[in-house]
Amino acid sequence: MGYLIAVSLLWAFSFGLIKNQLVGLDSYWVATIRLGLASLVFLPFLRPRAIPFKLAGQYLGIGAIQFGMMYVLYIASFQHLQAHEVAMFTIFTPIYVVIFAGLRQRRVNLVALAAAGVAGVGAAVLRWQDGISVEAFTGFLMLQGANLCFAVGQVLYRDTRRRYPEGKDHGLFAWLYIGAVLGAGLLALVLGDLGNFSPSTTQWGILLYLGVLATGLGFFGWNLGATKVATGTLAVANNWLIPLAVLVALVVFGESASLPRLLLSLGIMALAVALAKRSARRETDQTTAV
Repeated sequence: MGYLIAVSLLWAFSFGLIKNQLVGLDSYWVATIRLGLASLVFLPFLRPRAIPFKLAGQYLGIGAIQFGMMYVLYIASFQHLQAHEVAMFTIFTPIYVVIFAGLRQRRVNLVALAAAGVAGVGAAVLRWQDGISVEAFTGFLMLQGANLCFAVGQVLYRDTRRRYPEGKDHGLFAWLYIGAVLGAGLLALVLGDLGNFSPSTTQWGILLYLGVLATGLGFFGWNLGATKVATGTLAVANNWLIPLAVLVALVVFGESASLPRLLLSLGIMALAVALAKRSARRETDQTTAV
C-alpha cells in the first residue's frame, strides 16, 4: 500500500508539466524518449539468463502495452484536453482493471460495466457546454485507450508475477521498459514527426524528471505495489492520484474550471469507483468462499 501512495504523490505534478511544457513537441517522440530514459534506470539490473526466453518475451509484450502504447495515447490527449481534465478522465482505469480481471477469470462483471457507464456520465458533465466538441471527444477517446492499456498491463504483470515468481522485480522491469521503448519507438518511426521534436534545455529537464523519476522509479513502485494487494484495492488506488493532480493543475499551473461542474463530475465519478470497488470485493469474497 505504501508504494501506491508514494507514487501517487510523485505523479501529481506530471499532468501540469506535460500540458504546460511539452504539448508543442511530437507526442510519439516524447513518449519514446521518456521511456528510453526510464529504461536506463533498470538496464543495469537486466539479467537475460535469470528467466526463460519465453517469459522474457511476455514481459516485453506487457511493457509494450502498459507503457509504450499507453504513453503515446496519453501524451497525445494533452493536445485536446486541459491537464486537470486528463487527470479526472483517468478515473476509468480502475473500472477497466476490474473488468479485465473479471474477463481473465471468465466472469462478466455487470456491476463494473455499469460503473463505467456512470463514470462516462461524470466525464460528460465536466465537458458538456452546449455540446461536447470533436476536439474534446478525440482527447477523451485517446485517453481511454491509454487507460485501457495501463489497466491491462497492471493485471497481466500482477498475474504473471504470481504464476512465475522467478526473477526480481527490478530486473524484470528492464524487460518491460525495453518492450515499451520498442513499441513506442516503432510508432514514432512510422507516425511521428522528428522535425517537430526539438526540446529546449528546460524541456529536456522535464523529460529527465518524467523519464527517470515519474516513469522509471514511479511505475516500478506502482507495479511492485500492485503485486501486494487485491484487485479491489488496486482498482481504488488508481484514483488516489486524481484529486491531487486536479488540485496541482488548478492551483500550481493556474488552469480554470467551473467549480460546481467540477465537484458534480467528481461526485458522479466517485460513485462509479465505489461501484467498481464493491464489485471487486464481492468477487474476492466469492473466490475465498470457494
